[in-house]
Amino acid sequence: MPDNAPRKLAITLVLALLAGLQGTAAEPTYSDIAPILQNRCVLCHAGPQPPLGLRLENLAQLLKGSQRGPVVQAGDPAGSELIKRLKGISQPRMPLSGPPFLSAAEIDLFERWIAAGLKPAVAPRATDAAAGPGAAPAATPGTMPNYSHVEAIFARRCAKCHSPHGLMGAAPEGYLLSSYATTLAYADRARVVPGSADASELVRRIRGQSRPRMPYDGPPFLDETEISLIVDWVNQGARDAQGKPAPVPSGAKVRLQGTLGANWRLDTLPLKIDAKTRIDHSPQAGDYVQVRGRLMRDGSVLVERIRPRSR
Repeated sequence: MPDNAPRKLAITLVLALLAGLQGTAAEPTYSDIAPILQNRCVLCHAGPQPPLGLRLENLAQLLKGSQRGPVVQAGDPAGSELIKRLKGISQPRMPLSGPPFLSAAEIDLFERWIAAGLKPAVAPRATDAAAGPGAAPAATPGTMPNYSHVEAIFARRCAKCHSPHGLMGAAPEGYLLSSYATTLAYADRARVVPGSADASELVRRIRGQSRPRMPYDGPPFLDETEISLIVDWVNQGARDAQGKPAPVPSGAKVRLQGTLGANWRLDTLPLKIDAKTRIDHSPQAGDYVQVRGRLMRDGSVLVERIRPRSR
């Protein structure tokens, strides 16, 4: 009979290799969950003012937890606040940009990582460390900013409330800032007017021209660099992530607030007044007013009603 020792040895080695692979799959490390955190979480949980002080840019920050304490408990997935948020057991469910939320397979990966004892990551590549987790792509000189350049600002400072299940429950006035499509939606009214930051309610809110100033948890509000980037994005067509400009939603309703200037200007925005415009309580230059109207094809605002408002 032939000697089966080499064959048995080969089978043993294969079985050992498979067992090793199964052990790796059963016990994920931080390296396995880090891409999910960076893709779905660090847009909000980064920077100087993350929600509840919870930063998720690296393992040390995740283990540090939030102002309320640790969010992961080694060996106890069910008792970990992170898992409760991902599953919606604790509200608001995370990530705030959902739905879609994390898939069952992704949540299971987090649960297995916690159950296995929060194993650290493998050593990162130098190129990964240099990139900076959660960093928004910078608009280079000479290029027009697109949605990818402003998305991180909205996710970090705005989507915590303006999402389906935000910190205030339903999104205030139903306005969602969790995607490009919802940011530019105008079924109710247009908050972003491509080509005209001055006519965009979103811009007027972050500047403080309209009240209350946003983000609602300010001060601090957005800094001048962030505001300038959003203004440039709107003025240059509110382009999507591929650089395609958005059309002006002609006929859409707008609702703006600001200081009335001479010759029917709202701050720096010229207003169109006609015989059908309803002018209540004789607003004067210097008054804080509310304007309701509709967008014309050129992005200008035809006023339907204007009236003084208290600040």
